[in-house]
Amino acid sequence: MAATKVGLVGLGRMGRAIYTRLTENGCEVIAWDKDERAMKAAGERQMRLADSPRAVAAQGDFIISSITEDHGVRNVYRGNDGFLSGDVKGKLFIEMSTLQPMTGRELAPAVAAAGARLVDSPVFGTIPHVLQGKLYAMVGGTAEDLERARPVLQKLAAKIAHMGPNGAGYAMKLSVNLGLAAFIQATAESLALGTREGLKLEQMLDILGEAPTANGWLAGKKGALKGEPADVTLDLKTMRKDIMSVVATGAVNGTPMPLSAGMLTSYSAAVANGWGDRDIGDLAKFFREHMGQNFK
Repeated sequence: MAATKVGLVGLGRMGRAIYTRLTENGCEVIAWDKDERAMKAAGERQMRLADSPRAVAAQGDFIISSITEDHGVRNVYRGNDGFLSGDVKGKLFIEMSTLQPMTGRELAPAVAAAGARLVDSPVFGTIPHVLQGKLYAMVGGTAEDLERARPVLQKLAAKIAHMGPNGAGYAMKLSVNLGLAAFIQATAESLALGTREGLKLEQMLDILGEAPTANGWLAGKKGALKGEPADVTLDLKTMRKDIMSVVATGAVNGTPMPLSAGMLTSYSAAVANGWGDRDIGDLAKFFREHMGQNFK
């Protein structure tokens, strides 16, 4: 049986894990990234590489993109050497970035006009989830296109939910990340308030771990919340981008986002002070050390 041919754009942490998982599960993958350092590192790992998104699309029947933000994705599709600059008739694009719903609704007709199909399929989960095939995929697009994408998605995701038409997957992912960002912000403020009142950080975290708001993320990030070095699962600058996308989406569809707009203060301050590449759990340490005023 011939191997499934998959093109992949985006060789960051997530993209590299996707490449590994797919190649280990019977797919023939060819990849590209605009970052020369990422391409060099991929070449050193013996990954098969193309020289442009157009070349990636030419060699794959399924084409996955997993990059950071909306403008970059638009350029990957519609740029001079983008996916749609070549013949893509009959291909299926699986867009796995975390974007604004309006971007999915914009790209889908352009892809259809070129004779191809598009589903948005953002996911949640960390690198180990990718490598174990245990992501959760939230898909926007037609039911028929999802069924066509399912054999590839099932190699990466243990759960796949059809959210609705194009853009609906992005809407769900932003909703998920909004809740996470709000919880991190609330935890950062809680720890700052308590420690400035003389409470011990370790004891606070033990009690928060038993409180009604306790969850798996809190348990897994206890070290980062204390200020210890932590592996980066999602960095602060990317979460800030997602909150900005939440606010922009709310502005378009008429949903007020006062909490999200307020959270941008903390996340933007962290990024502006050079913490953007650090893990989202580090917001608590940043908040304790750099936000507000200590009167003692």
